[in-house]
Amino acid sequence: MTTDEETLYDDELAGDLLGAEADEEADGGLYEHFRIAVDKGQVPVRIDKFLFERMQHSSRNRIQKAADAGFIHVNGSPVKSNYKVRPEDVITLMLDRPKHDNTIEAEDIPLDIVYEDTVLMVINKPAGLVVHPGAGNFHGTLINAVAWHLRDMPAFDPNDPEVGLVHRIDKDTSGLLVVAKTPDAKTALGKQFFNKTTHRSYNALVWGNFTEDEGRIEGNIARDPRDRLRMTVFPPGSETGKHAVTHYRVLERFGYTTLIECILETGRTHQIRAHMKHIGHPLFGDERYGGTEILRGQRSSSYKAFIRNCLACCSRQALHARTLGFVHPVTGEQMNFTSDLPEDLSSLLAKWRGFISGQLKADD
Repeated sequence: MTTDEETLYDDELAGDLLGAEADEEADGGLYEHFRIAVDKGQVPVRIDKFLFERMQHSSRNRIQKAADAGFIHVNGSPVKSNYKVRPEDVITLMLDRPKHDNTIEAEDIPLDIVYEDTVLMVINKPAGLVVHPGAGNFHGTLINAVAWHLRDMPAFDPNDPEVGLVHRIDKDTSGLLVVAKTPDAKTALGKQFFNKTTHRSYNALVWGNFTEDEGRIEGNIARDPRDRLRMTVFPPGSETGKHAVTHYRVLERFGYTTLIECILETGRTHQIRAHMKHIGHPLFGDERYGGTEILRGQRSSSYKAFIRNCLACCSRQALHARTLGFVHPVTGEQMNFTSDLPEDLSSLLAKWRGFISGQLKADD
């Protein structure tokens, strides 16, 4: 079982494959390239729309062409693009050429392991590290590093989807992740994520000041049709996107930016980034969601220089997966972990504290 943060296919690869035309020289057979297991609560929706919302590098037109060519199957049979997806359908992409080798290889990459036992490990991921091989990132990922670390554990196969990552965080988000070494551990942990009994909190520096000390954001999240690399928010209950809820609490105010804690009720792709953008508070330094622009503050050259220095010391979205809590799948013990803010985020906050201190002195 996987969480919503982890798609059941490689959508970058999917986009490339859906753009391929039928090969007249092929042997006539079809090969499965990936599959999607539909949620139990899925409302009926056209399959081309369903896939379009989940494949960031593919257009709806390309998906329709793939269906017309007989490449998209549901429960083992080809369907047309107007097929209505139903709960627990299994959707597969079948192409007329074998899938290229995506074997995960062990690579000697350092890991910051917070906790480890015979069935799981908790890792503190640095910003900039991709968690799983995909299009453009087939090497140098966290799972390549895990494969190296567990290379002497015969029962752990990094290419087996029944073990490994239980959830994911973005490449440029730092913080805590749990990895399952056994199928039973992954199933048990996956159920906790699915049932929302885990505890996860994030620290984020966002643009703007809040009038309130805490709040709740609810809104469906789906691919932005104008930018396939970004997610956007649709009204709760909409047929578009997946239900998502984020709770936030103010930790520290800097006038033009605010340090907040976010707790997720759901775990959607880019959830915090998209929700904060939606309410007018993009994450500081988040280029994809507009956070590298000067969205609040002064027009002075000194302030602009200050912001440039801030962006230089933390050249990514200011988001850190700070705490992680779950019940151990074997012992039943409650496990709670906390990760200190990495150096780039600590330096960024120090700059803002210095800025506010200077402002206060100037007002005296």
